Amino acid sequence: MHKAAIAALLAAPMATGAMPAPAQVAQATANPQAPVQRFGRVSFDARSLMIDNTRRIIWSSEFHPFRLPSPDLWRDVLQKMKASGFNTVALYFDWGYHSPKQGVYDFTGIRDVERVLTMAEEEGLWVITRAGPYVNAELSRGGFPGWLVNQRGRARTDDPAYLAAADEWLTQVNAIIARHQVNPDAQGRRGSVILHQIENELALTTPAQARYMDHLFAKARADGITVPIFHNDQGRNGYWTPATSPVDKVVKGPVDLYAFDGYPGGTCTVQGRPTRSVAAPDWGYYGPGGAKGGASASPNTPGFLAEFGGGWFDYWGSNGGYECNAVQRGKRFQRVFYGTNLANGIGIQSFYMGYGGTSWGWLPAPVVFTSYDYGAAISEARELRPKAEELKQLGGLIATVPDLAGMVPAGAVTVSSPNVQAYHNRNPETDARFLMVTHKPSNGQTDDRFTITADLPDGRYTFPAGAPMRLNGFDAKWLVAGVNVGRQRLVYSTSELQAALTMDGADLMLLYGRAGEQGETVLRYSTAPQVRVLEGTVSSRFDATRGDLLLNYPHDGRAIVRIDGGGRPPLTLILTDEAEAVRYWRQGPALVRGPALVRSAEVRGNRLVLTGDTREATPLEIWAPAAIRSASWNGSGVALRATPNGSRVATRPLPAPAPVSLPTLAWRSADGTPEAQPGFDDGAWQVAGDKPYASITARPDGQPNLLMDAYGFHDGDVWYRGRFTGTPDARQLALFYGAGGSGMVQVWMDGRFVGQHELPAGLPRPITTGVAQFGLPAAAQEAREHVISIMVRNNGHNWDLDSDDFHKEARGLISASLQAPGGRSFGVPIAWKIQGKAGGEDLPDPARGSANNGGQYGERRGWHLPGFDDAGWRADAAQAPGTTWHRARFDLTVPKGQDATIGIAFGDTASPRSVARYRALIFVNGWNMGQFIAHVGPQRVFPIPEGILNHHGANTIALAVTSDGAPGNALEPVKLVTMRNVRGGIAVRPVAAPMRPADILQEK
Repeated sequence: MHKAAIAALLAAPMATGAMPAPAQVAQATANPQAPVQRFGRVSFDARSLMIDNTRRIIWSSEFHPFRLPSPDLWRDVLQKMKASGFNTVALYFDWGYHSPKQGVYDFTGIRDVERVLTMAEEEGLWVITRAGPYVNAELSRGGFPGWLVNQRGRARTDDPAYLAAADEWLTQVNAIIARHQVNPDAQGRRGSVILHQIENELALTTPAQARYMDHLFAKARADGITVPIFHNDQGRNGYWTPATSPVDKVVKGPVDLYAFDGYPGGTCTVQGRPTRSVAAPDWGYYGPGGAKGGASASPNTPGFLAEFGGGWFDYWGSNGGYECNAVQRGKRFQRVFYGTNLANGIGIQSFYMGYGGTSWGWLPAPVVFTSYDYGAAISEARELRPKAEELKQLGGLIATVPDLAGMVPAGAVTVSSPNVQAYHNRNPETDARFLMVTHKPSNGQTDDRFTITADLPDGRYTFPAGAPMRLNGFDAKWLVAGVNVGRQRLVYSTSELQAALTMDGADLMLLYGRAGEQGETVLRYSTAPQVRVLEGTVSSRFDATRGDLLLNYPHDGRAIVRIDGGGRPPLTLILTDEAEAVRYWRQGPALVRGPALVRSAEVRGNRLVLTGDTREATPLEIWAPAAIRSASWNGSGVALRATPNGSRVATRPLPAPAPVSLPTLAWRSADGTPEAQPGFDDGAWQVAGDKPYASITARPDGQPNLLMDAYGFHDGDVWYRGRFTGTPDARQLALFYGAGGSGMVQVWMDGRFVGQHELPAGLPRPITTGVAQFGLPAAAQEAREHVISIMVRNNGHNWDLDSDDFHKEARGLISASLQAPGGRSFGVPIAWKIQGKAGGEDLPDPARGSANNGGQYGERRGWHLPGFDDAGWRADAAQAPGTTWHRARFDLTVPKGQDATIGIAFGDTASPRSVARYRALIFVNGWNMGQFIAHVGPQRVFPIPEGILNHHGANTIALAVTSDGAPGNALEPVKLVTMRNVRGGIAVRPVAAPMRPADILQEK
């Protein structure tokens, strides 16, 4: 440490009875000699990414369009991300979602990648594309297509068969992405894609994988990807950092940028309460050196977190953790952890998830159930959670102070409390400062008061000069100093800066702090300015020696100050507490206060055209240029009047949404298990026997290949019918089967229900295969032909996170043997036939796609479709063993101009599980919107997006309810519920798909 810094520490004032906290000292910094690497409009050095030669903080969150099968609503999510402060969206693309069969690809309708990329550009968001081939994402097979399970070559290596398959996909998707890069293509088209990922969390570094990565990089470049390419390391391991020589490539990668992911932050308890057990890691400037920490993992590229925990996934059998996750990685967590990243030079951050959505149909991997809410800032029902408000504030600071991009550690500072630390960074070009203040350690929860002494661009200060700052509980403050905001000079502020704009030759700033705490802001002037307090309580004094105007105020509601003269243009300061600050939206040329969401603000002539949402009757206040004479809200004119503080307010509140009236559901029912009957015609079913076997699961000698994937059935339920001749030893049936998370098997013999077996739920790795033994009826010993009928529910294929072909674990029956008393198998053969979804890989309903249907009889006959004629069904039916179908028709009349999320609720929604043991597939207008397992849980309410659900007309719900038929194991009361309701939203059209059974093929 330099002598001057030591002297500064010794001279710093201390709080009574407290020693100064040790200063943050940077252990590793960005390589100042690192060259600028250029990729058209995108470039980078060790400090930051640059777009058009301007340094940028990339503030991103993840969105999976495939988890929201209503393309019009993609815009809704993107608008909410932009309004919540993000400047970038990261998009995964699911290979299997687009390819039901090798050589067949679909990019239309709900799979229109071109459309979502265009929307992101139109909404002003940069894009990070993550195209696989492997994505993980808690998807069945990690995003691999079902047909790849039958490939013997090792996935995620340079096996020629795998590379050929991957190239099929990449040729298709890369061409689309290339057209949407910020760099123009050969035809001059360009969009907003700035970064491209070629693989995900490939942890091992074998020569075969190095050659595979070489291939992916070369393929992307050959396909026209010109922006920087990266891989996402599974943790900060130093895998696949950019290679600097051919020798490096065994342990380094053919990538331009090093990126990694991290999910620190504690857990939620069994009782559903969040913990604060983990401090924010220093992954960068302030961390330890070495390959796993500090900047040395990739000293010539900027800090890049391709995924950082914006929540966490939930699993079958939990107590329901999404709301807890929303809190655990929510307000305050975001300030502490995201701020620590920013202070450490991680200038590219993408939060996983921004909107999680729904793993509808058979999308989910065994580890997750239908909801992929993730505890994200935007809930599965598309509601902005409180954590989105904090993200808006933090994103607002990043947008307002571009100097934050490319900062490096500055000199040491002194904090008067040993319980508080301050990261201190500076911009080398402008000397602007960022001080991220948190506890030491950062998960501390004490209540501390403190001052900071620091050499700032405008002088040495111990601040605040008034009442000390306060850090109360788990929290952090993002403070800036020595920055030019508009044409004002902000020396420092103990309030946080959310927004600023310049209009009509004057500046406006919005600063906020914790309710009840004191705030202090210092501005620099050449002479004493005039200060007028327009609202609230603010005191001021001018230090003529320094030229500092010091303002002190409580963070209590709102105060407004007008400052004129002093050698600078006029300034209006809005000083608020947090609850008041979150009501402001910086959009277009205006600052808008009031609505639950402001989607856009556009000037048309002299009118400010606003769009957005209201949850209740809401006052509207606008700061905008004087040339704007009028305003509209969602197409309706708004009368305005001027206020003394320079704003204009609506003369009446914006209207509230009207209540949504929901009908009671009336059901018609039918038995859905004819396959169990011995006389069922299975003549069109495939014979199960000698298909090629590629699974990693060994099957016993002498068994035919019964795996569902081998016969083109990759998702959902599969049926088997086996024939054997009875013998005196045929006492029980032994099954080895694969069924994914909380999967199950049901068995009949000669039409008589024998029993069922279920796989247990839970983590860390769910049990996905099982062994079951069933006692057979005495009739099995009669010397005649008998029919065994078996249904296996496959709740997803494993992911391939460890690159071990785990996605090829068997699904369906693996083996089936007749056994004598005591479990001795004997050689009576069983001749098997198999049937899964209609058409197998040849989809009869490509609009809904491969994830929509399995092999239930009702699915193969179109009972799930709204146009099916159920007039002959019973008004009610007892639940028999197997599957019973229930259908209800109803009309909705959601008021025009409103955006509601309507869900389907089962039984007592206050409990994650019920006593009744059954499961239900949920079809809404033909779309499989998830699976409810009553006795496993935790999900009991299923949001249905508009577009799938018709908000202004007729709808049909079909439930395929599967049970053992025991008393009480039947469908509980089912009702529609309104999960959110706002006035506003965007126009949503019904998603086009077949409506009648005649529109799709029947059973093959």
